[in-house]
Amino acid sequence: MGCCQSLCSDEHQPLGKDGAQPPQATQNHRGGATTADNGGAGGVAGGGIPSFSEFSFSDLKAATNNFSSDNIVSESGEKAPNLVYKGRLQNRRWIAVKKFTKMAWPDPKQFAEEAWGVGKFRHNRLANLIGYCCDGDERLLVAEFMPNDTLAKHLFHWENQTIEWAMRLRVGYYIAEALDYCSTEGRPLYHDLNAYRVLFDEDGDPRLSCFGLMKNSRDGKSYSTNLAYTPPEYLRNGRVTPESVTYSFGTVLLDLLSGKHIPPSHALDMIRGKNIILLMDSHLEGKFSTEEATVVVELASQCLQYEPRERPNTKDLVATLAPLQTKSDVPSYVMLGIKKHEEAPSTPQRPLSPLGEACSRMDLTAIHQILVMTHYRDDEGTNELSFQEWTQQMKDMLDARKRGDQAFREKDFKTAIDCYSQFIDVGTMVSPTVFGRRSLCYLLCDQPDAALRDAMQAQCVYPDWPTAFYMQSVALAKLNMNTDAADMLNEASQLEEKRQRGSGK
Repeated sequence: MGCCQSLCSDEHQPLGKDGAQPPQATQNHRGGATTADNGGAGGVAGGGIPSFSEFSFSDLKAATNNFSSDNIVSESGEKAPNLVYKGRLQNRRWIAVKKFTKMAWPDPKQFAEEAWGVGKFRHNRLANLIGYCCDGDERLLVAEFMPNDTLAKHLFHWENQTIEWAMRLRVGYYIAEALDYCSTEGRPLYHDLNAYRVLFDEDGDPRLSCFGLMKNSRDGKSYSTNLAYTPPEYLRNGRVTPESVTYSFGTVLLDLLSGKHIPPSHALDMIRGKNIILLMDSHLEGKFSTEEATVVVELASQCLQYEPRERPNTKDLVATLAPLQTKSDVPSYVMLGIKKHEEAPSTPQRPLSPLGEACSRMDLTAIHQILVMTHYRDDEGTNELSFQEWTQQMKDMLDARKRGDQAFREKDFKTAIDCYSQFIDVGTMVSPTVFGRRSLCYLLCDQPDAALRDAMQAQCVYPDWPTAFYMQSVALAKLNMNTDAADMLNEASQLEEKRQRGSGK
């Protein structure tokens, strides 16, 4: 419950900062944000995409619930050589974490350089790489999480509806744009392009996984799929070229046309025999344009030519597919038949307490009044001090808290922060109330990041304290993370209800 796990060890750790010492800022590229050491791991660069950073293994372990098998999102499950996990950072951002086998990258410097090479790219057609981890023998990549599954799932394993024709054309076009961006920016090699590498974001828009921009290991192994789908030149010499990527794009076009994973040689035989209708997905039930399908079939055929030099380049792919986009005004989530990602906070499912109501309104004055009245009632039992601990240092610490409380009552919030910080820095006694109060002080001083940290620290000390969750909800709302704020408000309300039942109220 909540998001405090990775904060308990270091009270002054900045939100999302993982002790990284990344290289200097890299040059900005079109379509995205500058990657610079300006936000730390999980920090946000321009356009809302986090800047590229180094993560600690402990943070990724906490984010993925100790790499729980329940968090595996790789299509092959635990059988995959390099597992991908869903995780959630301490700042509530969802991430995808790819975990390499121990010996895939023995040299940490080589792995870091390769990761930084991919991490400089930012584009809305990519599921962007936002960080990496090189702790000891651990080698991990961290990317934006795409919540609406893979193209393979929607094409081959759909439950509710198959992908309509216009959406298939959009997938081909968007992925061609992603490949063209990477090629233009000097990274033309994409390893093992297939329907599992195409992901759908919260709006249902297709994105190309950034993981394919990085080799699977230091020895450059690039293809893990069935040899029937592998570019012929790779089978000859084991090398990936830009033309090899075009070949793989051709196999994705075949997937989109047929709704099945057809070996290229078999598909080409059907195309040469003019059996285009037999190639088309029967689940489309004829709801597609024969003219458009003919264009896509011809493009796939060109991509799958045996001789690399006879294949089109990425600009040709974009130019061919662009005119086929006839439903550009229809959102992707509508065509996919999925629910739109909601940013607006949802209404709590149960009546709120006075503190809950104040937090839902973000009424900081009302929250202040309630916290003053509550005082330290919730701290009972969180600290047991021996006689030997009553030293002069303890007296000074308690005096700092007393001065902080007086400043808090008098609404001198900057002084309260200073005094509470003195109390916290000694570290002999831990008080969730002090963290809760300092969190509000930070909010009133327009420092929502610091407020969120303190509210999370309060939760670490007292995991079932509703106030800690209420304060997190306000801080998250101030950070415009409205969905997460609503989740926290509901969680706090549930805890409060549980507490009332337990006390017989």
